[in-house]
Amino acid sequence: MSGFDVNRLDDAIHGRLRLGIMAYLADAEAADFNELKGVLEATQGNLSVHLSKLEDAGYVEIIKGYQGKKPLTRVHITPAGRQAFARYIQVLSGLVDKRS
Repeated sequence: MSGFDVNRLDDAIHGRLRLGIMAYLADAEAADFNELKGVLEATQGNLSVHLSKLEDAGYVEIIKGYQGKKPLTRVHITPAGRQAFARYIQVLSGLVDKRS
């Protein structure tokens, strides 16, 4: 099985919730925190932890602000995040293709 290297998967993306965040943002470009929480069926604390990991990797940008008087947190995928997600999908596809 030469070429079957799961170590090429990006650890910052690999994981159910982080993968879900990246997949959602790859299509939506941006989402507010509560939108992501609902779509991904995540708890506030769990989502916060995983968003921080993606932010540390440079894959998302988190912008805190207000909508009227209500706090609003928006999450945007960065160009580096978009490239990393594309690479992740490419590597994953390569792993699946090698198994077929």
